[in-house]
Amino acid sequence: MELENADTFRPALPERPAWPAVRKGLRHRCPKCGEGHLYKGYLKLRTECPSCGEDLSHARADDGPAYLSILLTAKVMGTLQLLVYETWQPEPWLLALTFCIGVTVMALALLPRFKGMIVGIQWAKRMHGF
Repeated sequence: MELENADTFRPALPERPAWPAVRKGLRHRCPKCGEGHLYKGYLKLRTECPSCGEDLSHARADDGPAYLSILLTAKVMGTLQLLVYETWQPEPWLLALTFCIGVTVMALALLPRFKGMIVGIQWAKRMHGF
């Protein structure tokens, strides 16, 4: 019996554990070695790891990190805002000002961490050419 697409057969690649790659990504580190910085700037991914040379050019996090950041920030800050209002009943302008600052800081702090997490998952599951 002959295989129809014998020239496209590829051996199975060894499995990569996802959790260590996720933890490294959350720390803004290369999902392979955990040493090299993942970003050139705030959210700009490097094309390759400066430490181990792993190709990171295929990573595409797209809108996932923004969605997760907004979801978690809204849940935490919305609940906290309700608790603060019910407990101390501050002036509306003070409540709005403090929570605008808090929401902005929290969302901006979570965004690169979630992007690193998604890149780590993609690397571990060999998505997008890894």
